[in-house]
Amino acid sequence: MTEVAFLLNGTPLRLEGQPPTRTLLDFLRETKALNGTKEGCNEGDCGACTVMVTDENGPRALNACILFLQQLQGKAVRTIEGLAAQNGTPHPVQSAMVDHHGSQCGFCTPGFIVSMAVAHAKGRTDHDTVLAGNLCRCTGYAPIIRAAQAAETSPIPAQMTQDAFILAQISSEGSGEADSLPAPQVAGAYCPDNSDDFASWYLQNPDATLIAGATDVGLWVTKGLRDLPKPVFLGQMRDLQQIERSGGQIHIGAGVTIATLRSTLHHSHPSFAELLRRYASEQVRNAATIGGNIANGSPIGDAPPALIAMGATLHLRCGDDLRSLPLEDFFLAYRKQDRKASEFVAGISIPEAVPALRCYKLSKRFDQDISAVLGAFNLTCADGRIIAARVGFGGMAGTPKRASGFEAALIGQSWSLASISAALPALADDFQPLSDMRASAGYRLQAAQNLALRYFHDLSGTPVSVLEVAP
Repeated sequence: MTEVAFLLNGTPLRLEGQPPTRTLLDFLRETKALNGTKEGCNEGDCGACTVMVTDENGPRALNACILFLQQLQGKAVRTIEGLAAQNGTPHPVQSAMVDHHGSQCGFCTPGFIVSMAVAHAKGRTDHDTVLAGNLCRCTGYAPIIRAAQAAETSPIPAQMTQDAFILAQISSEGSGEADSLPAPQVAGAYCPDNSDDFASWYLQNPDATLIAGATDVGLWVTKGLRDLPKPVFLGQMRDLQQIERSGGQIHIGAGVTIATLRSTLHHSHPSFAELLRRYASEQVRNAATIGGNIANGSPIGDAPPALIAMGATLHLRCGDDLRSLPLEDFFLAYRKQDRKASEFVAGISIPEAVPALRCYKLSKRFDQDISAVLGAFNLTCADGRIIAARVGFGGMAGTPKRASGFEAALIGQSWSLASISAALPALADDFQPLSDMRASAGYRLQAAQNLALRYFHDLSGTPVSVLEVAP
């Protein structure tokens, strides 16, 4: 059992005796009778459970169904019931949804409105991206998008700024009602605030369950109904949430969220940032961390193939011992990594600029879907010849993997469509993909070869994105 303190719709709460892996969704519906937050998929896909969570970095939309109470320490939560003013005046996005007929059965509506309210507070107008994690089966997205557009110029309601004000009081040890929010006193879960303390503790507790964003671990609880041994929540370790540039490298802490990484690399690594836009949904990107994505070791994880193509270096820590290795060497076999007991991912380094990098994701849906094949290409040319090549694929093997034979077939050849085409058979030697529900082995191999051709045309200036190509 554990103690956690946070704001709920502007009211300070201090909870004692809560199981460390109780979800916010269950707490809202079962304990607080805040039933506007809906349970749909219970795995972070549909967005019906979306809530607004605010901390020192501002508001975020998160899925309450895979958000553990312990992750809310020192934060502010607003549900659909907390968006309107105390006098009952609706939030502008609520009024716009009514005016533009954006709701039909209403089950998904609370989640849509909370996502829209977060976007409204942040001045975002990329509504298709913001709402890709909210699924509607009845109304259709057109009136919902029209409602979001109609609310763009409305002022931010006063109640939407209240949480940040109270949290600022808490952080500066202000007086008043906010004093009822104490520092965490943990029993049953460990919540380190720095990596040094965590590294020492992990040496003594190698069987602990590490929880960063909980976008995967959350499903172990909600779908697998598992009891997690010695849960340790990593979200308070600010020293693993930094991005630093030095010596031509960008060092990314393991605790950096996918959303933060995407916004940081938008200009310097545009193709990678665009790939991260298709990483799950806005709600998941706001919680998931790059370290978790790597440590998970999924053969269809979005980031590792691109990082491999960039020549990323992985940094691991065990106690006071640090080691670094090429990222591709970390993945040994399906769900097996080169990681010792009590060793954890501390961060990753990538080159400050990779101008020839292109990342291509193939999935059945454009938004919020798992890759069937993901290819990342990074070729270096000089005097019309290919002098270096790094190509990473996901979905083609039991791990994210370099296409070493394909790379070797390219190096020394002229930069031409003929050279790329001549090297394509090498991909059949590099990979023997499996058939599953997402794609057949034959499709995967042909798709990988087609992505190589796509890379040539892309760098030659031909539009290749499905969002750009016109019939």
